[in-house]
Amino acid sequence: MDTASRLRVRRVVLASSASVYGATDGSPSLETDRPGPLSPYAVTQLAAEQLCLAHAARPGAAASVIVLRYSTVYGPRQRPDMLIHRVLTSALGQTPLRLFGNGHQQRDFTYVDDAVRVTIAAALAPIANTVINVGGGTSRSIADVLDVAHQLTGRPVPVVRSAAAAGDAPATLADIPQARELLGWKPEVPLVDGMKMQLRHLRKSG
Repeated sequence: MDTASRLRVRRVVLASSASVYGATDGSPSLETDRPGPLSPYAVTQLAAEQLCLAHAARPGAAASVIVLRYSTVYGPRQRPDMLIHRVLTSALGQTPLRLFGNGHQQRDFTYVDDAVRVTIAAALAPIANTVINVGGGTSRSIADVLDVAHQLTGRPVPVVRSAAAAGDAPATLADIPQARELLGWKPEVPLVDGMKMQLRHLRKSG
């Protein structure tokens, strides 16, 4: 933020995470909900939010901040350690996927094209110093992801089960009306279509 101010950057868009909400009962998380991070990663995301917002709130601050709390972004060129990449490559290669927990964990998946669109909208919107949720609009279980991978590849995903990972939230679902109202954005790519495009990329690049 200091560098942004020195360079007279007018807007900083901070990539944060829905993990700052911590454990929920599966209900949509509101931007006004009290954070309850469960992991070191989530704690650092929340700290970054607070640092940037505090800096932007100082008198005479040159840069305003929009914090985007992304929910489980996926798509082509996803990091190989992330879930959907691992699921698809396991189905294609028939290599065992280590599954933490019972597979009933719920996630709000956001396709990368939707994430890019909302990021650009946040950079240009005539608002300042706020937090906005970003999500796909629905919550799907890890078991659902395995089923979709099976449907798309024609191959079941071989699974090796492990205990649930420490700090892993049981469910995420973003409440996203604020993104619609302030940024004119809504998600457009459902999970099946997004996984289909990621699979196509994997096959081309592999």
